[in-house]
Amino acid sequence: MSLFVDTSAWYAAASTGDRSNARAKEILVAERLVLTDHVLVETWRLLAYRHAPTVAERWWDGIRSGVAEVALVGAGDLERAWEVGRRFSDQGFSLVDRTSFVVMERLGLTRAASFDDHFAIYRYGPRLDRAFDVVR
Repeated sequence: MSLFVDTSAWYAAASTGDRSNARAKEILVAERLVLTDHVLVETWRLLAYRHAPTVAERWWDGIRSGVAEVALVGAGDLERAWEVGRRFSDQGFSLVDRTSFVVMERLGLTRAASFDDHFAIYRYGPRLDRAFDVVR
């Protein structure tokens, strides 16, 4: 089974001082992990800014070595992400969140590792009645 990993979980796992560090590390060991190229860029930038570029590079090297599969966001995903923003305009979902949601749907992923409440709020399916299973 695959697990989509959001920036919040990657950041917590890479940041020893983060209150969710231990839990994030537990979550990220047992499954086939997936992230988007947008999550990759967002996580790298956050680690470089809050810690150091060397921390971001070490994390990216782990991704490159096969820790996770990187799913590319395509033009169709961007169009669908635009619609997610329109349908859920009251939620303030970021562009990275929205592209994550639509890529998860495209790939048939139903589980996400995230400490971000947005993954628990978003609904999908024909009647917008399905929610992702969020692992925290």
